[in-house]
Amino acid sequence: MTEGWQEKSLAEVCEVFADGDWVESKDQSPEGIRLIQTGNVGQGVFKERSEKARYISEATFKRLRCTEIVEGDCLISRLPDPVGRSCILPDTGERMITAVDCTIVRFDAKEVIPEFFNYYSQSRDYLKDVDSETTGTTRNRISRSKLGEVRVPVPPLPEQERIVGILDEVFAGIATAKANAEKNLQNARSLFESHLQSVFTQRGDGWVEKQLGTLASFRNGINYTKESKGESVKIVGVKDFQKSFWVPSEDLDTVTIDGKLSESDLLRQGDILAVRSNGNPELIGRCILAGKIPEKMSHSGFTIRIRLSNGDLLPDYLCHFMKCTSSRKRLTDGGTGTNIKSLNQQTLSALRIPFPPASRQKAIVARLDALSEETQRLESIYQQKLAALDALKKSLLHQAFSGQL
Repeated sequence: MTEGWQEKSLAEVCEVFADGDWVESKDQSPEGIRLIQTGNVGQGVFKERSEKARYISEATFKRLRCTEIVEGDCLISRLPDPVGRSCILPDTGERMITAVDCTIVRFDAKEVIPEFFNYYSQSRDYLKDVDSETTGTTRNRISRSKLGEVRVPVPPLPEQERIVGILDEVFAGIATAKANAEKNLQNARSLFESHLQSVFTQRGDGWVEKQLGTLASFRNGINYTKESKGESVKIVGVKDFQKSFWVPSEDLDTVTIDGKLSESDLLRQGDILAVRSNGNPELIGRCILAGKIPEKMSHSGFTIRIRLSNGDLLPDYLCHFMKCTSSRKRLTDGGTGTNIKSLNQQTLSALRIPFPPASRQKAIVARLDALSEETQRLESIYQQKLAALDALKKSLLHQAFSGQL
């Protein structure tokens, strides 16, 4: 422990350390006293989320004997993610209470500055201590009593103020740098998407437009269960799509199917796979292209295979076309299903494909491949910058609360 610093339990340095109120759906009202929930508690920040705001009436407030919370109180979420995250309550212009899974922390002004703890709650040491006390099989949580036992560093108040001042200034700079990196990352992606879109809308001489059903055949993937017995095969599933252009040749699952695979069940070089159905509607229509197939490989029933039947349309060109926003929108808008949309062979067959002669398609693919490679290079740079900024924050927090700042 740094000289002059103390270490105390969280509950020990508070004037108020209490859970929020148990408010059921039937107790809520369209207006009145605002109910602050765990979703409003970010890591060190308050999330307004006014569009999801919930309220209780004055009469309910009195009936349930609720505890009113005020500007400057700390709220700690006892639920993930992560458990123990904290924020300082701002002035929302409304009277407020909080839910039972939030702990209300009102610090003793002679012990701890709220901003000091708010930074500490983002540190690895604090989150590790909280995590060691969490329980639960399906959803981790920490009890208020265990949260109150978590040890926190308590330097003299002037030292707390000095640390908060430094972190305020540095974190503001990091936030600006992070916002710039995220904007540059988005710009790189938008530039590629804009160019991709323009390729298929600015057509010239020799272009034709045909329905995909006149150029290709389709086949849904194979279905299997853990109990299936028969032939084993490498399988391409929805998880293998990610944002890649190519079918991955490694890290594919091996599954066993009932019976024996037919030749039409196996992937060939040049086949295109599209997500047919999945719990995430944003994945419907996402596609990848099969390059060289090193071993026997098939695809899951949640996907659909597109196999071109002649040389008029190149697989690389079609895959790029299917990845542009307008094509994805046409596919998902034409999907079927009540709860979860799905892509079927009829919708794919009706998709109209504009394309020039094969030689021109090759030139377009080469240009798009080069731009895609450059976009991925820029994305990697910006992702590394974002990771470095997060690492810098963690390092600064560790220094701050070990007396090295």
